[in-house]
Amino acid sequence: MLPLLLPILLYLVLAPNLWAAEPPRALAWAEMVPAHAKPLGQPLVSHDGGETGPRMAQTLTNAPVVAELEGQTIKLPGYMVPLSYDTQQRVTEFLLVPYFGACIHVPPPPSNQIVYVQVSPGVVQEALYQPFWIEGPLKVQQTSSELAETGYFMQANRVYPYELPKP
Repeated sequence: MLPLLLPILLYLVLAPNLWAAEPPRALAWAEMVPAHAKPLGQPLVSHDGGETGPRMAQTLTNAPVVAELEGQTIKLPGYMVPLSYDTQQRVTEFLLVPYFGACIHVPPPPSNQIVYVQVSPGVVQEALYQPFWIEGPLKVQQTSSELAETGYFMQANRVYPYELPKP
């Protein structure tokens, strides 16, 4: 009888913890900038630089961050700027930016508007203009890449295409 009860008891002990997990908090890009910091607009797109021309310099490489976001499990939409791929051409490291063309056709946004993301297994990116959601615990951590400095880092639990809600 005890061998039959053991799985049931384990289920009763562990199941509430599985149900208690809260969904990730939807975070807006504006919430990643402290209230005292001056808001910045989106720069104009320029097709003179990018992959064939000189890279445009990031102007705010050490922008103030929101320390209270440390460790929060969040959900954030944005655009992928790939940094590395696996052997099957899946993106494994990327910069998540708030608008299309950032770091490619325009100067990188301030560091507090870029998240350095690692994801395993990688993600298939069919088009640069495809927005994605990232989910996972956010770290307030400055990271440097060949394209930009970032104020935040995430080892993503989940990366998936962004879709507008159905009306």
